[in-house]
Amino acid sequence: MDITTRKDIELLITRFYEKVRQDSNIGFIFNDVMKVNWEEHLPVMFDFWETILLNETKYTRNAMGIHFEVNRKIKLEEKHFASWIQLFIKTTDELFTGETAEMAKKRARSIADVMLFKMNQENEGLTITKI
Repeated sequence: MDITTRKDIELLITRFYEKVRQDSNIGFIFNDVMKVNWEEHLPVMFDFWETILLNETKYTRNAMGIHFEVNRKIKLEEKHFASWIQLFIKTTDELFTGETAEMAKKRARSIADVMLFKMNQENEGLTITKI
């Protein structure tokens, strides 16, 4: 079954963040450093992925800006993004197959790569706030 509806995205993202919260490499960033309010965060992530995967214009925030805020509290490193992408791919593969599922994994890899690049630039003292 492929990702075709918002309900599919809600399932994927909810399961993914269940794994994230328990992950020894990145869970603490969400749970302790940022103290994420999941009731607020999850619907925003549903909107983000619905925009990316189903071409619905739901997400209008600045994802990069939010991650710069996180990076200023704790330096986001390659190991953090590697854990994030591994969990995303694993969760996607457990739940879905098909063209949109493959696109989700590809876009998640691209997002992780761009964010890592931007965080590394900030950590080296270069100020870049837009993609």
